[in-house]
Amino acid sequence: QVQLVESGGGLVQAGGSLRLSCAASRRTFSSYAVGWFRQPPGKEREFVAAISWTGGSTGYADSVKGRFTISRDNAKNTVYLQMNSLKPEDTAVYYCASTSTCCSVRKKLDEYNYWGQGTQVTVSS
Repeated sequence: QVQLVESGGGLVQAGGSLRLSCAASRRTFSSYAVGWFRQPPGKEREFVAAISWTGGSTGYADSVKGRFTISRDNAKNTVYLQMNSLKPEDTAVYYCASTSTCCSVRKKLDEYNYWGQGTQVTVSS
């Protein structure tokens, strides 16, 4: 079992930046792909970004490409999501998730086994 804890959410004005962190409880986290998802108010959870176990491969939703960057520090069991040029439509609860079966970038919710509790990001216009 892997426990994930997100942090770094908050209220920011449009055009601003935030960096989310996802800290894992186990070192085996470094062997798995990790993704960030978000759930806007009244909508379904959606894919945002994902990173392979080495950090060598990444994937992004079209809506965040060029603005968000996912990275990881396996020595710290932590994955980050740097969010720049934030827009009101980025407002959502952001969740990190980990696979338990290795390694490459995954973009579907049902490919992830462990989820954090989420952190709220609110972008004001």
